[in-house]
Amino acid sequence: MRIVDVIQKKRDGEQLTTEEINFIVKGYTDGTIPDYQVSALLMAIYFQDMTEKERADLTMAMVSSGDQIDLGAVEGVKVDKHSTGGVGDTTTLVLGPLVAAAGVPVAKMSGRGLGHTGGTIDKLEAIDGFHVEITNEQFIELVNKNKIAIIGQSGNLTPADKKIYALRDVTATVNSIPLIASSIMSKKIAAGADAIVLDVKTGAGAFMKTLEDSRTLARAMVNIGNNVGRKTMAVISDMSQPLGFAIGNALEVKEAIDTLKGEGPEDLTELCLVLGSHMVYAAGRAESLEDARQMLIKLMNNGEALEKFKVFMEAQGGDGSIVDNPAKLPQAKYKIDLPAKEDGYVTEIIADHVGTAAMWLGAGRATKDSEVDLAVGIMLNKKIGASVSAGESLATIYSNNEDVDRVKEELYKSILLSKEKVEPPVLIHEEITV
Repeated sequence: MRIVDVIQKKRDGEQLTTEEINFIVKGYTDGTIPDYQVSALLMAIYFQDMTEKERADLTMAMVSSGDQIDLGAVEGVKVDKHSTGGVGDTTTLVLGPLVAAAGVPVAKMSGRGLGHTGGTIDKLEAIDGFHVEITNEQFIELVNKNKIAIIGQSGNLTPADKKIYALRDVTATVNSIPLIASSIMSKKIAAGADAIVLDVKTGAGAFMKTLEDSRTLARAMVNIGNNVGRKTMAVISDMSQPLGFAIGNALEVKEAIDTLKGEGPEDLTELCLVLGSHMVYAAGRAESLEDARQMLIKLMNNGEALEKFKVFMEAQGGDGSIVDNPAKLPQAKYKIDLPAKEDGYVTEIIADHVGTAAMWLGAGRATKDSEVDLAVGIMLNKKIGASVSAGESLATIYSNNEDVDRVKEELYKSILLSKEKVEPPVLIHEEITV
């Protein structure tokens, strides 16, 4: 088999076979096929697309390129959740213990963040002593015992995806639905889940800015999952404004605790209930989505979800007392309000710009080597549709530096007011199961 023949075949819009895709992925991973030829193939895929079968074959070829997590020793149906990212996306911190309290095993592999705020692990490390450096054996044992554990991503998970993504990044082929979908799904499948619930964001703060693009990506990922034997569904949720109020690591942990008590922001709570209901239903723990939802609401109201969060923290070395005393979380030196300059209504909150302002404070990483300040961030005090009086606080800036003029300027450009009242954006746009 010759790589040039495969490139030509895809260039001409023909369907690649399983054997041809395996040949490419294996050869590129082991270094026998050079960058320039795979670059040509990626560009051909960018313009010619891939069939559902090709997408599934590419996904499984990347899964097979490295380690795969065997969760066979974990009792029950393992359901994973993946979000395509956003600003103030605290869902994993809430969903993990909430769904585990419903008896669904949550064996989660997470990473650190590059962007507005830290990833799930960065956020959890705002809790003193918490760590993810545990063995696979300890990981399985904790999931069986407590129904929840989180471990850091394996360095050799889908190495083909890492190499291909790096090449896509420098060949203008990142924004390709088959390549995005297979990249995301390869990691989820390699992590050992039986079922996968996807939270695909849409709007200014999302990777996919339009509903049409988000829908296309969601359907592509659902099809891949179902075609390779993983029960998969997707929720398309709004990211035209940040989710919840908190943007920043310790701030988001505090917001997650409030949400697990049933006292969190309305939008974050609702999204967690929707995603969590699908997770519980997929695991066979409820007769219907409505039954699953009522089960989760009860677990929030009776304290079991919060207690599960505490057990989870302490099992991985964390100080569980932060549940009752969130003041033990890292605290910023300065809390600076952003007063409204006029009366009106909030008509727009440009999520990615607010996220950038939080990153300037140190809440996220501009590069992989950047240090994250776990205490800093932004707390929104108003959301789209809210009325505001001049002088009233639009947001509170949590900073370890007194000079936040640049952050204030960015926030004023990102939180827009008008005299006309607008309705809050729809939170859940679609739910895709097939």
